[in-house]
Amino acid sequence: MPKVNDSVQTDSERLRKRYFGTDGIRGRFGVGAMHPEFLLKLGWAIGRVLGAMPGSTLLIGKDTRISGYLIESALEAGLSAAGVNIKLLGPMPTPAISYLTRTLRAQGGIVISASHNPFYDNGIKIFSGQGTKLDDAVELAIEAQLDCVLETVDAADLGKASRVNDAATRYAEFCKQVVPNHISFKGLKCVIDCAHGATYHIAPQLFEELGASVHAIHTQPDGQNINADCGSTSPAQLVKTVLQEKADIGIAFDGDGDRLILCDHTGALVNGDQILYVIAQYAHSRGTLKGGVVGTVMSNLGLEQAVTAMGVDFVRTKVGDRHVFAELEQRGWQLGGESSGHLLNFDALPTGDGILSALQVLMVMCAKDKTLQQLAQGMTIYPQVMINVPITSAIDLAENPAIQQGIAEANARLAEKGRVLLRPSGTEPVIRVMVEGEDKTLTHTLAEGLAEIVKKQR
Repeated sequence: MPKVNDSVQTDSERLRKRYFGTDGIRGRFGVGAMHPEFLLKLGWAIGRVLGAMPGSTLLIGKDTRISGYLIESALEAGLSAAGVNIKLLGPMPTPAISYLTRTLRAQGGIVISASHNPFYDNGIKIFSGQGTKLDDAVELAIEAQLDCVLETVDAADLGKASRVNDAATRYAEFCKQVVPNHISFKGLKCVIDCAHGATYHIAPQLFEELGASVHAIHTQPDGQNINADCGSTSPAQLVKTVLQEKADIGIAFDGDGDRLILCDHTGALVNGDQILYVIAQYAHSRGTLKGGVVGTVMSNLGLEQAVTAMGVDFVRTKVGDRHVFAELEQRGWQLGGESSGHLLNFDALPTGDGILSALQVLMVMCAKDKTLQQLAQGMTIYPQVMINVPITSAIDLAENPAIQQGIAEANARLAEKGRVLLRPSGTEPVIRVMVEGEDKTLTHTLAEGLAEIVKKQR
């Protein structure tokens, strides 16, 4: 049994920031940081930091939320006031904006999206000129600019806006290059759930062009139906459709297309940990896996065991793709990801990409002539219980005696056959209580007990 790591996560850098969280700035539209007046100044602040050189250009892409139009206009005005040119991409998956930021030689890229959240939320994610998430120092510099008086450049120096009309085609061609010419998906039947989100106009056609028979669902965005009972966070319709269509695989993306969940031909869901295992196992068998595999504190213990059983190193980071990215970059490794289906493969992009991850799984299915069910069987999934406990003020988990005692007692009862993790959410006012172990009943009992302890500390 691999050594079980302890439970409490802190993030001092995040606590220093007023607006940026674990994945950019996010909130309910019309409130706080998602208010048009703030967003205009945010665009100006981003322009001042990322577009400091004359003639700088930043890209703006978005998912399909109705508020994206207004936010795009506000950011555009702020960037122009800072003297930065703007290229508008329209609805595009988050990873596509990362890719296009690099290939169009822009100084940065802005994503307007709240990922898997409901339509009334929205957010801002920012990429560097290299297509990577911004580091803490740059985010803090943008926040510092927000304290300054907004001063526009001279009229002659205002930024200009233009549209990139072939953005979707550029990204689709990049994705297709990941699949070798000798591999065809002919004979594979796929159900693709686009969550009425940013992949709706790209993914179905892309998979068809690679030979698959595609049945696409949730591809009619209306500005309010993104992620509504569909996509990677609500896969019930995906499962039902896979069984009805007798498909080989179901693929569900989230609203901005940076994560996915799969479904095999029997209707069983395959999560990010299992997808990561399938990709890692195949790369390792071919001798193409660079280094080890990076997971997070939320990665299932079964993934750690399966990876280490191959003789491959496995390390964990805090939750968030930026932490996975940093660990991969530091170690010079290639592959990592989160249970949610946000997977990174440095051979392709420095950010999570649901479409690329799905393509990789289909390639393994074709190359090994196996079903997804067969490929995922090499990994055992430990029962994992997550309880979100709402809080009204911050709780110092590490310094709370009652919580620490509860954690110690839970670990003792698991007897090194499971894990306990308590951590504050980076996106909402809750403490996440997670318990994982071989015994499902015990796992539920311990999670509920710890959640009750946390409730008493509020």
